[in-house]
Amino acid sequence: MPNESQKSELNEKYKVFREKFIVYRDKILALHNDSLEKTVAVALSICFVCAILVSLSAVALRPIQAHNKALDMKRNILDVAGLLDEDVDIDSAFSEKIEAKIVDLATGDYVEGMDVAAYDQRKAAKDPSQNIVIPSDQDMASIKTKAKLAKVYLVKSGEAIQSIILPVHGYGLWSTMYGFLSLDADGKTVQSINFYDQAETPGLGGEVVNPNWRALWKGKKVYAESGEPALGLIKGVVDTSRPGSEFQVDGLAGATLTSTGVTNLVRYWMGVEGFATYLIKVRTEG
Repeated sequence: MPNESQKSELNEKYKVFREKFIVYRDKILALHNDSLEKTVAVALSICFVCAILVSLSAVALRPIQAHNKALDMKRNILDVAGLLDEDVDIDSAFSEKIEAKIVDLATGDYVEGMDVAAYDQRKAAKDPSQNIVIPSDQDMASIKTKAKLAKVYLVKSGEAIQSIILPVHGYGLWSTMYGFLSLDADGKTVQSINFYDQAETPGLGGEVVNPNWRALWKGKKVYAESGEPALGLIKGVVDTSRPGSEFQVDGLAGATLTSTGVTNLVRYWMGVEGFATYLIKVRTEG
């Protein structure tokens, strides 16, 4: 806090500034309306006032924006879990049906003592103190870095896990696609997938958000007998009568690079660099 001497000095400076401002204001107002100086002064004044209003609005709306962003994320998680009901309050439905956990990707263990709600995996992936640089020969998803810790979501019935919802992301044709992959309790069978943030070509790669295409994922298997991720998109339509079709999803017509990107991100995050260690522990230890 300023002392009395500093307060007095500030008051004097304010008085001097106010007097100079009044003199300049009166000088500008006395000018002819067609003068360049008056036009520029009025324009700058309007810009200054508008900038203040925009800044105040941004500050005032920030909590609302943060809440809406969190609400949209919860809606997407409920959607991929098959629990979204538009007639139910999103916050209530999420808190009643979904349990969020932090997982150490290296060990597959849950991390205790952290504020799960406050943890932002996307920000952590950009923070050198919280991320890992991915070697180029391992960066199948083309994401360059990943967070050491990941937030997963569990749907439970009592203590039994019904669904495991994992955050996944990777590069397509134009953008990094962020989404969720929902698995059965066995950690091997897909329930659903959705992408809540992507900028792929509308009508082509943008079809990753099409409900009809997303429905094709239900029941697909993630891992081959070897334990390696085998799930991916193929060119054309899957022939369900052929061996291996349980690991295949119809490709996106006219969007080869986006289809490849989806395959790569799923296999990366289901592999040892992603959630494989965690999923093994879920299957063996519950």
